[in-house]
Amino acid sequence: MSGGQEPNGGPATNRGSGRSREPAANGGPGLLVEEGEDRVVWRLNRPEVRNAIDHDLVRALHDACATVEADPKVVLITGEGTTFAAGADIAQLRERGRDDALRGINSRIFDRIHKLPMPTIGLLDGYALGGGAELAYACDFRIGTPRTRIGNPETGLGILAAAGAAWRLAELVGEPLAKEILLAGRVLTAEEALSVQLLNEVVQPDDLLATGHLLADRIAAQAPLATRLMKAVFHAPRGAHPFVDDVAQAVLFETEEKQARMTAFLERRNRKEGKR
Repeated sequence: MSGGQEPNGGPATNRGSGRSREPAANGGPGLLVEEGEDRVVWRLNRPEVRNAIDHDLVRALHDACATVEADPKVVLITGEGTTFAAGADIAQLRERGRDDALRGINSRIFDRIHKLPMPTIGLLDGYALGGGAELAYACDFRIGTPRTRIGNPETGLGILAAAGAAWRLAELVGEPLAKEILLAGRVLTAEEALSVQLLNEVVQPDDLLATGHLLADRIAAQAPLATRLMKAVFHAPRGAHPFVDDVAQAVLFETEEKQARMTAFLERRNRKEGKR
């Protein structure tokens, strides 16, 4: 649980190439990191406690974020075993006090993940509850399996969902359903989550990672800087528009990649029209 927490039209030079990955490396306690050319897989690796999020895992996620902030890549987040993340470590959570809550242990890391420069893809198999659900909400995309279950049962433990669900969930699914999840303990099935677009897609467990990589392929086929700026503009506050849109577009209008992609698009169109 969360508790007291911390265009297409141009050349796709890296399509599919980013899938080639180095062997899994230890990104820190409880986290395995698999680096690719244009993407990275973060695997929550505490299956013995259903990938519960503890202090060590939070620190490992901060380290992983720093790496991606320095070298922007698409991030795929998954859990080892048959659970994405069943929440925070309850044993640790029980011992946290007021000062721990004010430190925002989980909220800070989930906000950092939400603000990563390139898109993030949550691959949710099994339970995504409490802090695990809030980690999923922080992702740009979420893909599940038929056994995915998403909810925030924090109030049943005498606390609240304080790592993003209290405001981010309503943006994702609307206020009425968000309140049912947060105030009445409703846990969504995969079918229900898909119907309200909290999940972008539902696939069989054996296809989950491959489906995530297919989505990463589509993202990687776009111009990287355009993707980064599009994400940033999308999440800019309403008062920043349209100025922030115009500034970002001005930057992109001056890039070599814009010229190359548009030239390639026009050349392809001319070839097609010449065949008619």
